[in-house]
Amino acid sequence: MQKIHDYEMELANYLYEKLCSVPNIRIYGPKPSENIHRAALCSFNVENIHPTDLATFLDQQHGVAIRSGHHCAQPLHRHLGVNASARASLYFYNTKEDVDEFIRSLSDTVSFK
Repeated sequence: MQKIHDYEMELANYLYEKLCSVPNIRIYGPKPSENIHRAALCSFNVENIHPTDLATFLDQQHGVAIRSGHHCAQPLHRHLGVNASARASLYFYNTKEDVDEFIRSLSDTVSFK
Protein backbone atom coordinates (compact mmCIF):
# COMPACT_ATOMS: atom_id res chain seq x y z
CA MET A 1 0.00 0.00 0.00
CA GLN A 2 2.87 2.39 0.72
CA LYS A 3 4.28 1.88 -2.79
CA ILE A 4 0.86 2.67 -4.27
CA HIS A 5 0.57 5.80 -2.14
CA ASP A 6 4.08 6.94 -3.07
CA TYR A 7 3.39 6.42 -6.77
CA GLU A 8 0.09 8.31 -6.54
CA MET A 9 1.86 11.22 -4.87
CA GLU A 10 4.47 11.21 -7.63
CA LEU A 11 1.67 11.34 -10.21
CA ALA A 12 -0.19 14.04 -8.25
CA ASN A 13 2.90 16.25 -8.21
CA TYR A 14 3.45 15.64 -11.91
CA LEU A 15 -0.17 16.53 -12.71
CA TYR A 16 -0.01 19.69 -10.59
CA GLU A 17 3.22 20.88 -12.25
CA LYS A 18 1.89 20.18 -15.74
CA LEU A 19 -1.43 21.93 -15.03
CA CYS A 20 0.51 25.01 -13.91
CA SER A 21 1.90 25.26 -17.45
CA VAL A 22 -1.55 25.66 -19.03
CA PRO A 23 -2.47 29.33 -19.57
CA ASN A 24 -5.44 30.85 -17.73
CA ILE A 25 -5.85 27.96 -15.31
CA ARG A 26 -6.69 28.29 -11.64
CA ILE A 27 -5.92 25.27 -9.48
CA TYR A 28 -7.79 24.88 -6.20
CA GLY A 29 -6.07 23.46 -3.18
CA PRO A 30 -2.46 23.22 -2.11
CA LYS A 31 0.34 21.73 -4.14
CA PRO A 32 0.71 18.03 -3.34
CA SER A 33 3.57 17.36 -0.95
CA GLU A 34 4.70 14.81 1.54
CA ASN A 35 3.36 17.00 4.36
CA ILE A 36 -0.20 17.15 3.06
CA HIS A 37 -2.35 14.04 2.85
CA ARG A 38 -4.51 14.33 -0.24
CA ALA A 39 -5.73 12.24 -3.11
CA ALA A 40 -4.00 12.20 -6.48
CA LEU A 41 -6.27 14.76 -8.11
CA CYS A 42 -6.50 18.43 -9.00
CA SER A 43 -9.59 20.61 -9.12
CA PHE A 44 -9.30 23.57 -11.43
CA ASN A 45 -11.04 26.05 -13.69
CA VAL A 46 -10.00 27.58 -16.97
CA GLU A 47 -10.79 31.25 -17.44
CA ASN A 48 -13.93 31.86 -19.52
CA ILE A 49 -14.70 28.14 -20.03
CA HIS A 50 -17.42 26.48 -17.95
CA PRO A 51 -16.14 23.22 -16.42
CA THR A 52 -19.01 21.24 -17.90
CA ASP A 53 -18.20 22.52 -21.39
CA LEU A 54 -14.54 21.70 -20.81
CA ALA A 55 -15.35 18.14 -19.71
CA THR A 56 -17.66 17.65 -22.69
CA PHE A 57 -15.11 18.89 -25.23
CA LEU A 58 -12.31 16.81 -23.70
CA ASP A 59 -14.51 13.74 -23.91
CA GLN A 60 -15.93 14.31 -27.39
CA GLN A 61 -12.78 15.61 -29.07
CA HIS A 62 -10.06 13.68 -27.26
CA GLY A 63 -11.65 10.76 -25.41
CA VAL A 64 -10.40 12.17 -22.10
CA ALA A 65 -12.69 11.86 -19.08
CA ILE A 66 -12.66 14.38 -16.25
CA ARG A 67 -15.32 15.34 -13.73
CA SER A 68 -17.12 18.67 -13.62
CA GLY A 69 -19.58 20.14 -11.18
CA HIS A 70 -19.68 20.60 -7.42
CA HIS A 71 -17.99 17.29 -6.48
CA CYS A 72 -20.29 17.15 -3.43
CA ALA A 73 -18.66 20.34 -2.15
CA GLN A 74 -21.23 23.07 -2.83
CA PRO A 75 -20.32 25.09 0.30
CA LEU A 76 -16.67 25.15 -0.77
CA HIS A 77 -17.58 26.29 -4.27
CA ARG A 78 -19.78 29.00 -2.80
CA HIS A 79 -16.86 30.10 -0.58
CA LEU A 80 -14.52 30.15 -3.60
CA GLY A 81 -17.06 32.16 -5.59
CA VAL A 82 -17.30 29.63 -8.43
CA ASN A 83 -20.36 27.76 -9.64
CA ALA A 84 -18.44 24.58 -10.49
CA SER A 85 -14.97 23.20 -11.12
CA ALA A 86 -13.25 20.58 -13.24
CA ARG A 87 -11.34 17.73 -11.63
CA ALA A 88 -8.70 15.40 -13.03
CA SER A 89 -8.20 12.31 -10.90
CA LEU A 90 -5.44 9.72 -11.01
CA TYR A 91 -4.91 6.26 -9.58
CA PHE A 92 -2.11 3.71 -9.55
CA TYR A 93 -3.03 2.44 -13.01
CA ASN A 94 -2.36 5.88 -14.55
CA THR A 95 1.03 6.90 -15.92
CA LYS A 96 2.93 10.10 -16.57
CA GLU A 97 2.18 9.52 -20.24
CA ASP A 98 -1.54 9.64 -19.38
CA VAL A 99 -0.97 12.99 -17.67
CA ASP A 100 0.98 14.27 -20.69
CA GLU A 101 -1.87 13.23 -23.01
CA PHE A 102 -4.39 14.95 -20.73
CA ILE A 103 -2.35 18.17 -20.75
CA ARG A 104 -2.01 18.05 -24.57
CA SER A 105 -5.76 17.50 -24.87
CA LEU A 106 -6.54 20.23 -22.35
CA SER A 107 -4.22 22.71 -24.07
CA ASP A 108 -5.78 21.93 -27.45
CA THR A 109 -9.28 22.36 -26.04
CA VAL A 110 -8.43 25.62 -24.27
CA SER A 111 -6.78 27.08 -27.38
CA PHE A 112 -9.85 26.20 -29.48
CA LYS A 113 -12.20 28.51 -27.56
